[in-house]
Order: sequence, then C-alpha cells, then structure tokens
Amino acid sequence: MLNSDAFDLRKYVQRNSQSVAVWIALLALIVFGILRYDNFGGSYNFGSFLNYNSMFIVIALGMCFVIITGGIDLSVGSVAAFSSVIAAYLSPYGLEVALPLALLVGMTFGAFNAFCIIALRIPPFIATLATMLGAKGAALVISGASTVAVDWGSNFTNMGMNKAFDLFPWSIIIVTIVGIALWIVLEMTSLGRTILAIGGGEDASKLMGLKVNRAKAFVYIISGGCAGLAGVILASGFGAGQPLEGVAWELSAIAAVVVGGTLLTGGLGSIPATVAGALLLGLVFNILNFENGRGTISFSAYWQMVIRGAFLFAVILFQTRMTKGRKSKGASA
Repeated sequence: MLNSDAFDLRKYVQRNSQSVAVWIALLALIVFGILRYDNFGGSYNFGSFLNYNSMFIVIALGMCFVIITGGIDLSVGSVAAFSSVIAAYLSPYGLEVALPLALLVGMTFGAFNAFCIIALRIPPFIATLATMLGAKGAALVISGASTVAVDWGSNFTNMGMNKAFDLFPWSIIIVTIVGIALWIVLEMTSLGRTILAIGGGEDASKLMGLKVNRAKAFVYIISGGCAGLAGVILASGFGAGQPLEGVAWELSAIAAVVVGGTLLTGGLGSIPATVAGALLLGLVFNILNFENGRGTISFSAYWQMVIRGAFLFAVILFQTRMTKGRKSKGASA
C-alpha cells in the first residue's frame, strides 16, 4: 500500500550517496564517446544501444530486488532463453498473447524459486542454480536445440524492432515503465520497506512482525517476470526464440546491480542506480566496439568478459572497504 510519508528525499539521497559515482561515470563516458567518435551520438547507435541493453536492464531490475533481500537468482538467463522460445511459438497470436503468457512463464519459475527457498528452506544459490539448469534444458528440449522463428505476419516484432514516434524503441519504453513501477514499490510502499529490512536482518524483521515470506516471494516472482520480459524482447528483437542465449546473463545482471551501489549482503539498493549500472557496462562495450572500428585496438568478445569481470572485482573491492569503514566508525562511536 502506498504511503505518502514513506518517501523522504533527503534520506533517499543519503542512503544512495554511494551510487552517485556511477551516474558521474556514465555521463563522463557519454561525453567521451560523443567527442571521440563521429556517429556515437547518432540516432542509429542511440536506438540500437538502448534496444539491445533493455534486456539486461530489466533483468538487473529484478536482480536488484533479490539482492536487496540478501538473496541471489542464478536462473534469470535460462528463464529468459526459455521465455523467448515460448514467446516465439506464441508469436502467431500476436504480441497481446505472447507477451503476457511469456511473462507468466517467467513468474512461474520465480514462484518455484520462492517455494524452494521459503517452504523447503533451500539456500537461494542452490535453488536458483537448479532452476537455471532445468530452464536451460527445457528450452533446448522444446526447441530441438535450435532457434524458433517468429511469425513475421503478426505484430510480435513491433516491440523489439519498432520505435515509438520514431524516437525510442518500444522495448526501452516498456522497461522504463517497469523500472518506475518497481521504484515506487521499493521507495513508497510498506512492501518496499520490508524488502529493505530483510536485507538488513531477516530474523530481526520477523521479530518486528514484518511479512518476510510474502516479501521474499514477491522479489523472486518479480525477478522471474523480468527475465520473462527480457525473453520476449530477445525473441521480438532478433526474430526468433533463442534457447542457446542467456549464458552468463545472471552475471551481467549481478554486475550491473553491484556497480549501481547495491550491497551483495543486502539491505541497501537503488533502482535508478541499477539502471545506470547496466547502461554503464553496456556503454563500455559500445565504446570498445567503436575503438575496434577505428583500428586503434582489437578486442574480441572474449576480452569483454575479462573486462566485465575486472570491473566487477574492482567495484566489490571498493564496496568491501566502504562497508568495513562504516563498521569501524560505528564501533569507535
């Protein structure tokens, strides 16, 4: 339920002050790219960049909720691949059928994760790892381990290939709406406060009478739904369901969330900063592609994985030192 007193701008800025750096870095990279490359700020690169990275942004949004509670969801990449196959099979019935049913598929996986974690008390790492393997195997089985072409005669590809008012891809507009909705939930509702409290201490949250299990179920269902939406964008944008896609997408999502300032231990997180983190990682690789085109350097896609890992390691190291610094100050006080 919305609470007008739940959102305090000053407290929000203080709580997310660590995330300011990612916005500064993102702006600096954009300025650098515009000054260095001729077509970097062009509409084609702008639209292609947003359209492609919308998949990673929406998965990172769901992952942000999970990590805030101190959990993890390793299944999002496989769930996205499975949902893309389902969406491709449903594409003859149009986007109005394929989109909600693919979302439902993703949320079903999320509900299964929640059941394993809450009812069966399986650690999130193990539960979502099992779901990751199951979803990947199921995607390969129902697709015959090959791509599933969409129906080009329906309106299914509009979401991934068309632009609204010839400006922004429909995919990024939908993801923006999802992001705003999740931000409202996290910052302006009692459910959001419970999610943050769980990350600060689940046992203490239960003693306070908070509905911990309901909140944990919500975040995993949302994470699955976001993965399902990413699968629809994948199938709609590439013209086929992709059962072999989604590999290491969960790592990209975790990287975006952590780069955005969310603590892996839970209790602190920001939806806007997560979006900035996902855009920042995507922009790094976009700039590397432009450098490859200039012939200045020659980085393969494999080097991009190395750079992502090094970047994530540096951010986690910074987070660890910041956390230790806060704890030592608290102890001395």
